[in-house]
Amino acid sequence: MREELDDHRLAINENTDELAATNEFMNDMSRKLDKLAERVDELALLVKGVKDDKKFDFQPLTGKEKQVFQALYVLTESQPYASYEQVARKVLLEKSAVINAVTSMIQKGVPVLKRYDGNTAFLKLDAGFRILQARKNIVKIDSLLSWVR
Repeated sequence: MREELDDHRLAINENTDELAATNEFMNDMSRKLDKLAERVDELALLVKGVKDDKKFDFQPLTGKEKQVFQALYVLTESQPYASYEQVARKVLLEKSAVINAVTSMIQKGVPVLKRYDGNTAFLKLDAGFRILQARKNIVKIDSLLSWVR
């Protein structure tokens, strides 16, 4: 009886060692898959003609600037450009406050592109910057801000 119990304990220990080795192998494979996924993403961006090579150097944004940025980001998902009025309605601010925030964002290095149609200015974010923001949240938008009105 004692011998059977010892054999059983030995088998359990061997199985535990095997499970630990399998777990370590799976963790290693998971790390390798993550690295591979990053490389595939980079290659996909290269094929599309957009590359992370652009280094966007900008200063941190204030809370109001982040709200305006988020509104501009959301509005230009469904349309190519957004006007100051559209952004102002989205964040419930005066048009002049939005103009000041956008000017400040541009001065801080955020690549906001402007196009004019008559006297009306239309805004959008640089495509590469949008991709980086979507992938890495480089502007550090709080998840609480993501529900912008």
